[in-house]
Amino acid sequence: MAGSAVALGALAVAATLAFSGGVAGAAAVRAARASGAADAAALAAADAASGAAVGSPCERAAQVAGATGAVLVACDLDALTATVRVSVGAGPFAAEARARAGPPPSSAP
Repeated sequence: MAGSAVALGALAVAATLAFSGGVAGAAAVRAARASGAADAAALAAADAASGAAVGSPCERAAQVAGATGAVLVACDLDALTATVRVSVGAGPFAAEARARAGPPPSSAP
């Protein structure tokens, strides 16, 4: 009987660790997807702002974010520099990421 209790306890601990690892892995994947979507959306917005792509910068960012499975949360333009924030997933398992794209800052002598 004592051996059965120990085996059952070990099985419960192993199941809890496996579940926790799966949740952490899913969160890491969702965060990576959000980061990639934010990068792509910011680049699309910066391209549109510079005239390299057709359309409104924030509309282009929303299209690109949507194509990657993300939702554009915010889009700000400062001249040719675009800053975007996207969200992937919903509820407590949502992941957000922010990215900026544009020309390099000018260096003053």
